[in-house]
Amino acid sequence: MSSNYTGLAGYAHDQSAKAGVLLVNLGTPDAPTAAKVRPYLAQFLSDPRIIELPRWLWNIILHGVILRIRPRRSAHAYARIWTEQGSPLRTGSEALLRALQAEISARRPGPVKVELAMRYGEPSVRRQIEKMQREGVRRLLVLPLYPQYSATSTGSVIDAVADTLKVLRWPPELRLINDYHDDPAHIEALAKSIEAFWAERGRGDKLLLSFHGIPERYLRAGDPYFCQCHATARLLRERLGLEAGQILTSFQSRVGRERWLHPYTDETVKQLAKDGVARLDVVSPGFAVDCLETLEEIAMQNREFFLEAGGTDLRYIPALNDSPDQVKAMADLVLRHTQGWPEFAPDYDAEAARARQLAAKARADAMHGRTG
Repeated sequence: MSSNYTGLAGYAHDQSAKAGVLLVNLGTPDAPTAAKVRPYLAQFLSDPRIIELPRWLWNIILHGVILRIRPRRSAHAYARIWTEQGSPLRTGSEALLRALQAEISARRPGPVKVELAMRYGEPSVRRQIEKMQREGVRRLLVLPLYPQYSATSTGSVIDAVADTLKVLRWPPELRLINDYHDDPAHIEALAKSIEAFWAERGRGDKLLLSFHGIPERYLRAGDPYFCQCHATARLLRERLGLEAGQILTSFQSRVGRERWLHPYTDETVKQLAKDGVARLDVVSPGFAVDCLETLEEIAMQNREFFLEAGGTDLRYIPALNDSPDQVKAMADLVLRHTQGWPEFAPDYDAEAARARQLAAKARADAMHGRTG
């Protein structure tokens, strides 16, 4: 009778244990072409966490309509932001990974490995967890790069992690960060980023916080995303010392005819321009790293909407990316959620040396017993 469990090729039972931190972002196509965008969109839009419709009905819509039209349009949007290094989401996430690894290594001496996975596309969650396990990771912290929890984002990451662990012969000890929408260090990093932008370029007439949208019925079904977005907005307003009328919240990236979270970002920027707002500053606190939704949808599309409606300038304030403040806030978050794990202990080197000494003494005693 064959086993359904995945083994570890080349695994050695005396391998030293390590801890791991897995960052997970949404994902990106490999190139800004319809041929590369189509399989990425197919995987993304086939996730039942994203579209909560009967599968038979959604498959007809997805394969009969959407995947015939949308890949070409999305490829055009990706081409507008693509760089010589590739997708901004990929390069930005990789830069954050490197910075976080360096920060954690500087603050904790233990063997801690930080890796990056994409929920859709490559490197996949499964591929990275299996890789980390082969490298000796026995304790794993998963950090989805979504400050606010939604079933459509963090919930989907949890699904991917669970699907991987349930077929591993020896799954690692697991911890998962559900959200960090109200983490004080994260709020501080956002505020300092906005203040630095204003110090360099002056302050606009209004500040708009644009979060990614989800269908409104998900909120009614119990998804906390809407409430967490508004909690982030309130904390950020208080930290910046702004009056209620100086800061606004909206939701972008809606798809289809269903009602999504209100107010919509595109309608909001148009109305603000018509109301006489000349300079509008926009930040997207739901994105840890800049991507299609920030660089193309906000900084390009919505800027065009604002200017066409009579505004003078819409300035997009970049995501935190690999800024020192975001890296420090994430390192603090990781260290807080890994308390009790030996690899994250400040005195790991001393404890590891003591363990090696005890092991060496035990081997020596055993040898002496055989020869004495």
